[in-house]
Amino acid sequence: MPVPIRPYRSADAAATLQVFLDAVSRTASADYSSEQIEAWARRDDRDLDRWGAARAARPTVVALDGVEVVGFSDVDAEGWIDMLFVAPDHGRRGVASALLAHVEALARAQGAVELGTDASLTAQPVFERHGFTVVARQHPVRGGVALVNHRMRKALV
Repeated sequence: MPVPIRPYRSADAAATLQVFLDAVSRTASADYSSEQIEAWARRDDRDLDRWGAARAARPTVVALDGVEVVGFSDVDAEGWIDMLFVAPDHGRRGVASALLAHVEALARAQGAVELGTDASLTAQPVFERHGFTVVARQHPVRGGVALVNHRMRKALV
């Protein structure tokens, strides 16, 4: 059954923030330490208004299960995907794949020649299944804590 996807609305701010926090704290906990999870999630530093403004400032889409937001992603005109997150209870149901296909179509429509992202260890296999390749291993620092992710690319032409 296809996963419904629609453009982000300002009313989605709280739901997308919760998806992000749940995905980081639950799904990514298989690949990152509790210290890394806390630094990445920054729960005490997440202001809903700032979060909503950041989502609205980028072409963002949400995946739905009925009326519930169960995932979201974004892509800019150059093909950069900043976020791809799925609620833990909806993992392995095609939500991430549907979101990736949708943002790829958006990027193509805007003339992007490639897609790029900094994928977490958790998300890397999903991106690889969709044709992305690792171009660099990175060690970003969040709140004084080193994380690991991978710069990934996918050619569109």
